[in-house]
Amino acid sequence: IIAGLIKPKLGRIEVDNELWFDSSKNFSLALQKRKIGFVFQDYALFPNMNIKENIAYAASSKAKVSELLALMKLENLAKIYPKHLSGGQAQRVALARALAREPKILLLDEPLSALDFKMRANLQDELTKILEYFKISTLLVSHDLAEIYKLSHRILELKNGKIIKDFPKNEFFTHSNISAKLRLSATLLEIKKSDILVVLTLLLNQDIIKITLSEEEFLKAYQDVKIGDTLLLSIKAFNPIIVGKLDK
Repeated sequence: IIAGLIKPKLGRIEVDNELWFDSSKNFSLALQKRKIGFVFQDYALFPNMNIKENIAYAASSKAKVSELLALMKLENLAKIYPKHLSGGQAQRVALARALAREPKILLLDEPLSALDFKMRANLQDELTKILEYFKISTLLVSHDLAEIYKLSHRILELKNGKIIKDFPKNEFFTHSNISAKLRLSATLLEIKKSDILVVLTLLLNQDIIKITLSEEEFLKAYQDVKIGDTLLLSIKAFNPIIVGKLDK
């Protein structure tokens, strides 16, 4: 809807005092006139263009292309075609092309979901720095809670096309705001720290499970837990979350 790919029946969209859509006036700003950068889940790079040409396609100047090639560490890949790129390289090219338009809003549709865990964690760090550098309002779609926590400042939860929750990220992850499908208790067996992530190993009945937290989340809420503690879990459809500690 924000990008202009779908026209809503009712509502109004305004960005930096510029009207993009108003159903009451039967007005919708053309897609190509909206200052938006879009990174698709499959990156959608142009296969017949090399990396430099992909970025230049949306760029306002040659200087912007050079800046993005350097910032994304893609200078040595400028003449390479997309089919020869790794997943991480393709992701950086897609992001560079989206930023080349100098957008007011950046839309990221699960941009890291196709990558393995290690590469995803590394690119999350890069993405955080890049977004801070450009200071662009960004909408990220993701089902990875650790990724959401790490990259976001504000979290919206959608259900059947409607926003059912809207919180700063720290409030969103509190016990009262988790709509759990199931709550279970488990014994903490191991705490393992790796870069900016913390992996907890727990015994749930007869099964061993692992839960990944951001280091910030762990230090803020769970640094007092120790081996042998019983933790209360909230199991969601896509990821378990610790929601509290049970007293013995």
